[in-house]
Amino acid sequence: MKKVRKAIIPAAGFGTRMLPASKAIPKEMLPIVDKPAIQYIVEEAFSSGIEDILIITSRGKSAIEDHFDRDPLLEQALQKPGKESLLADALQPARLGNIQFVRQQEQKGLGNAVSYARSFVGDEPFAVLYGDDVIMSDYPATKQLIEAYEQYGLTALGIKEVSDELIVKYSSMKIRHLEGRFYEVSDMIEKPSLETRFSNYSILGRVILKPEVFDVIDNLGPGAGGEIQLTDAIKQFAIKEGCIGVDFIGQRYDMGNKLEMLKAIVSTALQRDDLKEEFGRFLRSIHETTT
Repeated sequence: MKKVRKAIIPAAGFGTRMLPASKAIPKEMLPIVDKPAIQYIVEEAFSSGIEDILIITSRGKSAIEDHFDRDPLLEQALQKPGKESLLADALQPARLGNIQFVRQQEQKGLGNAVSYARSFVGDEPFAVLYGDDVIMSDYPATKQLIEAYEQYGLTALGIKEVSDELIVKYSSMKIRHLEGRFYEVSDMIEKPSLETRFSNYSILGRVILKPEVFDVIDNLGPGAGGEIQLTDAIKQFAIKEGCIGVDFIGQRYDMGNKLEMLKAIVSTALQRDDLKEEFGRFLRSIHETTT
C-alpha cells in the first residue's frame, strides 16, 4: 500500500456566504485572530505527515499564493533589533513545506476542482482538505483519516453527526458502526431531503481518496446544484467496496458561515496565552452589560 504523501486543498469558490468581505478578499484569507483560515488547514496537512500540497484557486485569489510566498521587502524591513518575532511570523507561511497552485478555470463543483489534481497526484492515494473547513485538534483530523486508510485500505471519510437543518445542505451517509470511531459507509446522497437521508452523519471537510477516483469523476454528469459533486464519485466506491467513516476528534468550523467564523476566532483567542486573560475579561464585561 502506497503512503499518503500528497494533499489537495480546493479553494476556488466565490465565497458568497461571506460577502461583502469576500468580494475583495478570498474567504480563505479571512483571519482567525492573526492567521488566515487556510493557513490552519495547511498546517494540519503538514503536521499529519503530508509532504506536498496542491491548492486549487481561481481568478482573484492570488492573495493566497502571495501569503505562502516570500516577501523580501517586508523581510528586509523587519530585520531590525526588536522585530525578530515579527520576522519569524512573516517567514513562517513560506517555510511550512512544498505548496503548489493551480487555477480551476470554471467553477463546476468540488468534483471538477479535484480533477485538476490528476497530474499532481499520479498513482498515489491522496488527502482532500476542504478549504471552507478548519478543524482544531491536537490530534490532526487528516492524520486520523490517514491512519484509518492504512488500517482498512479503503477510502476514508471524516464524518460527524449534524442537525436536521444542516443535513439537507450537506451529504448523508449510510453507515454501520464497526469499532470505536470507525463506521462502514455503504452509500451516500448529496443534499438529501429529510425523507431521503440515510442518517444525520455527513462528510465534514476531510477525505482520503484513491487515484482511481479521477476516472470516476471524468464520467460523472452534473449532480446536486448542477455541479460535478465529489460525493457522487465517492458514492461509487462506497457501493462497490465500502468506505471507512471516521468520526474524527476535533472541533470543526465552517469558514463560509459568519457565526462559525466568530466562534473560531473567540475559541482560538481564549486558548492563546497572550490574549486569553484580557480577552476573557472583555467577554465577561460584554456579557454583564448585555444580560
